Amino acid sequence: MSQKECAIVGLGYTPQGKCPDWSVRELFLEASVNAIKDAGMKPHDIDGILVELCWTDPTTQNWSLQMDLGIPELSLSAVYDSMGASPGCQMQVAQWAIQNGICKNVLCAFVEKSATAPAVPYRMSAGPGLAYGLHGAMHGIALAAMRHKMLYGTTSEQLGEVAVTFRKHAQLNPKAQMYGKPMTLADHQNSRIIAEPLHLFDCCLVSDGGRAAVITSGDRAKDCPQPPVYIMGYGQGHVKMDLIERNTLVDTGAGVSGAHAFRTAGIQHKDIDVLGLYDATTHNIITQLEELGFCERGEGGPFVENGRLSIDGEFPTNLSGGMLSETYLQGWTGIPEIVSQLRGHCGDRQVKDAKIGLVTNQGGYIAFHSTLILRR
Repeated sequence: MSQKECAIVGLGYTPQGKCPDWSVRELFLEASVNAIKDAGMKPHDIDGILVELCWTDPTTQNWSLQMDLGIPELSLSAVYDSMGASPGCQMQVAQWAIQNGICKNVLCAFVEKSATAPAVPYRMSAGPGLAYGLHGAMHGIALAAMRHKMLYGTTSEQLGEVAVTFRKHAQLNPKAQMYGKPMTLADHQNSRIIAEPLHLFDCCLVSDGGRAAVITSGDRAKDCPQPPVYIMGYGQGHVKMDLIERNTLVDTGAGVSGAHAFRTAGIQHKDIDVLGLYDATTHNIITQLEELGFCERGEGGPFVENGRLSIDGEFPTNLSGGMLSETYLQGWTGIPEIVSQLRGHCGDRQVKDAKIGLVTNQGGYIAFHSTLILRR
């Protein structure tokens, strides 16, 4: 273990799906308290808090969470928002703060409340993009997906392969919103078009819920009750949010983010045992696999065929069901799942002897990207 390597030692969950009786503030507190308990700590052990605000109710912030937890003083307190890329970015900031002696134990947290909120902010966009039909995240990603299809011949059936695989994984996860709701490729193909070429089942769920994590130094991690999961590689890559201003629609920040993560981890793709890839849509999976270097540009469609991403495939991916079939919490599905896989706590969906996992987060119109490579 590197002397400066940090570890994720606590995970916190809340109910998820539709939670009309929970406020955003209550969900933040529930996730945070559970993460701190999972780490074997007390609230006063936390000296850093990083949050991404809930889009439907931004009134719960870093300082209000500090108050609710009863923490008298913090060395780091901030809101970090790179949209869906935020979880991975937060944990990188937490690691840097710990490595530089600013903090000892950092709490990262987020709450989503789109399923039962009066209005869902992801449905509408502002600015000149409206003239091009960009009425929300799905429409923007669909524009990129259509360009990918035109350039490389990616088919709807290949997108469907991703959706069906992750739905199968969700049948092994009783916490998943789509648990008990299997799906076939025919179901995928017959679902309505949201924004061509994306069908309904190409798009992530709408959910309520919260997640949190505690990060500490490698030395302190050895005294925590759960098996520590170490951050061995990390990276970020961010391109322009406005699709119309980009030089290309098929490149995102994933290439830069992933390259830095592999370089800092000092490993190769063949060393990865399990993947947690950001899946706002099935297209996100295909283009990330290309940019991260698991296959060549334009080969993502054929790459996902024949069960390659399934639990018994070459690169088991999104074993919880992901945002397509477990729950949508702005990227907070992947990190907890990969940590749980490396802890060996995933039951029927456990990847045997998983030692190293890669997890990505992506935000906006696939503009912002973070990558973590984790090891047990």
